Amino acid sequence: MRIGMVGLGRMGANMVLRLLKAGHEVVVWDYSATAIQNLASKGAVAATDPKDLVSKLSEPKAVWMMIPAAYVDETIAVFSPLLGTGDILIDGGNSYYKDDIRRAKELAAKGIQYVDVGTSGGVWGLERGYCEMIGGPDKAVAFLDPILKTLAPGKGNAEPTPGRTRTDSTAEEGYLHCGPSGSGHFVKMVHNGIEYGMMAAYAEGLNILKNANVGKVKREVDAETTPLREPENYQFDLDLPEITEVWRRGSVVASWLLDLTADALARDPQLETFGGRVSDSGEGRWTIQAAIDEGVPAPVLTTSLYERFSSRNQAIFADKICSAMRYEFGGHHEKPEGSA
Repeated sequence: MRIGMVGLGRMGANMVLRLLKAGHEVVVWDYSATAIQNLASKGAVAATDPKDLVSKLSEPKAVWMMIPAAYVDETIAVFSPLLGTGDILIDGGNSYYKDDIRRAKELAAKGIQYVDVGTSGGVWGLERGYCEMIGGPDKAVAFLDPILKTLAPGKGNAEPTPGRTRTDSTAEEGYLHCGPSGSGHFVKMVHNGIEYGMMAAYAEGLNILKNANVGKVKREVDAETTPLREPENYQFDLDLPEITEVWRRGSVVASWLLDLTADALARDPQLETFGGRVSDSGEGRWTIQAAIDEGVPAPVLTTSLYERFSSRNQAIFADKICSAMRYEFGGHHEKPEGSA
């Protein structure tokens, strides 16, 4: 099958390579000529511009956009005039599902089918495959099935869930048509919200383990800091790389995220190559907004998002306010940076 791929970054380029390896034909375009040339040298069909890309596709023409959410509308504005009735535009990035619903309506008026694909797999997708959560018209999704199946990880070594009775679903292959336009990115949005919470749980737990030797630290006795009670109970110098390694084997908290954490700690036990500023690309915020709209409590996911804000020094002024109030009502001076 032949498909166009727009956006040849870390994920887009690897998706092209996975498709090429399986025998699909991929026409590629990006603002980076180097990115195009790199994939052309590996078997992709190079396009000089959007019009050239569309001209090299057969009907119904399918164009997959693998670009940041902020650029999707302008990219649609470029490609939609080049497409005709029955053609398909696919957004495989992390767009807001409400934008998908709007885009699908706008494109349907022009006869163009719009498919949203929440794609998980990151830089490992080339080797492992991509978990795909898909929203859009039945006809378009069915047409794209050879592409979606190739990009997905397949059954692999995972055993079927005990008691599972459905035999008509592609979920066991690692991809699923979730429903109408917007549903794919809605499911991926919540997936990423859960990811925030899981990451925060690992991070907080490992931080407690890292500081389990606090009883050995000599602290200044003053009125500003409560003393550590029973310091003899916190005398452990724990090996975090080895602890994450043992957790990977038979533990109920084992996961791919833990595998990646263990790998990072094995290379850099103190994580000195990182500054600790954790970004959020939007899905966590949208998940929490959906929880508010639905009236559904999500305290763990909400707190994990706020922790990311704090990691980027967005709590500094609030912390200064607290210090100022302590000084005003009690004459409490801030302790030097680095002290408890």
